[in-house]
Amino acid sequence: MNQTSNGHVALYWDFENLHAALCEEKDPGAYARPDNRFKPQEPLVDVQAIVDMAASFGPIAINRAYCNWQFFARYRDVLMHNGIELQQLFPPGSTAKNGADIRLCLDAAEDVTRFAHIGTVVVVGGDSDFMPLAQKIKAAGRRLVGVGTRKSTNAYWAASCHEFRYYEQIEKSPVAAAAAPGAV
Repeated sequence: MNQTSNGHVALYWDFENLHAALCEEKDPGAYARPDNRFKPQEPLVDVQAIVDMAASFGPIAINRAYCNWQFFARYRDVLMHNGIELQQLFPPGSTAKNGADIRLCLDAAEDVTRFAHIGTVVVVGGDSDFMPLAQKIKAAGRRLVGVGTRKSTNAYWAASCHEFRYYEQIEKSPVAAAAAPGAV
């Protein structure tokens, strides 16, 4: 049964994936260095532009972002303003990988089967790891919109979506746009 006519949106963010891609575009190799990665991060993501784009498909029913939030406090105000549910993911062991893509995929696949009112799923992230999720979302009869940066998005992931939006096309303002006044 195709539920896309109901028009509600589920928005899932692999937040650190997008932030890291923007950081790498600004200064290649910078995000990979531990002295840069494991410290408070400057806001680079225009959160509001992505939320506004997702809302153009219908009312947002789920708005969930996955990240190791301990380094992203400067996004606090804009995330709270948009009612984004923050999923804290600490990297297990000595690896820097936090598993956000796996958790995002599990949650999105479960939500699509549980909530019939979700017609459009928006996934923010450029990994090819999202391709199996694309198959599940399509099999459930839902519309899939992907968002990622032009340089770091896997071409096969972009092609597996019904529609793909490059971040650079939806960004409203320069780098600091993500930080609301009074951000920590």
